[in-house]
Amino acid sequence: MPLMGIFGSKKNDDNEPVKLPDNKEPIATNDLLLSEEQREAQEQDLALFGEQHEEHEQHLQKEAEKEVQKQAQDSFIKLQKIKLGRCPECGGHLRHNMYANICEECGWNTYDIPKYGKIIIHLHGNDGIVEGEHAYRGKDNEIIVANGEVVIAKIPASSYSWIEYKWSEDELSQRRRVMNDQIKIPCGWCGKDADVNKDGFHLVHIAFGNSQERYCFCSDECYEAFRKMYPARVHRNCYETNCYECNQCVKRYGDEAEGIRTLAKDYLRMKKPQQ
Repeated sequence: MPLMGIFGSKKNDDNEPVKLPDNKEPIATNDLLLSEEQREAQEQDLALFGEQHEEHEQHLQKEAEKEVQKQAQDSFIKLQKIKLGRCPECGGHLRHNMYANICEECGWNTYDIPKYGKIIIHLHGNDGIVEGEHAYRGKDNEIIVANGEVVIAKIPASSYSWIEYKWSEDELSQRRRVMNDQIKIPCGWCGKDADVNKDGFHLVHIAFGNSQERYCFCSDECYEAFRKMYPARVHRNCYETNCYECNQCVKRYGDEAEGIRTLAKDYLRMKKPQQ
């Protein structure tokens, strides 16, 4: 595609395509990740080494690679702590939601934001809003708003009151489908993989002693066979009783599936499409 097709079809008075200025020399692939100002600063720094700048550059690149590897190790350890249900800051227990992790002890949190929706920053005093595709929080709690590859606004912490994330139903549905495809849950009766999207799938909370247990079943037949083999011990109608209305056992599962992070109840609450 010609450049004029990318940047627009505006032409000059002679009906010639607008020419873009040529770079002085080709830019290395790795350097494309740097802005023009950063590339200029890098050249100025290397110039200070004089004739031996190539030797110093190679040495500094090796030092940078070592630091990046150390940072990668720290990042990996942090992610492993989160997977194990621990806060990477204070070591407390994390509350796992499907798209967020929150420490109830120190307040540390991480959460997903929409990839295709809008992010809306509401300014103080009902002075309007700023919309963008992405928003980032700076060290001083300022908000940097970006559209595409460019920053469109930098909002001081004193100028905004709250941030709104607009999730589209299409993106939420797509996330549910992707997550459901990745879930592998053994059936509590036959041991085969239970498909949460398949008609006949059951998620059951039942108490055979003084505490609540969780079982999943791949079909109505497996569910009924399990019920006949293992009748409820706490009270006779435990299979049909709403757990939130019952106080006869110790509850282990709340609204969020803390025991099995990938088995989110939000997916299981979705009504099946009418046949």
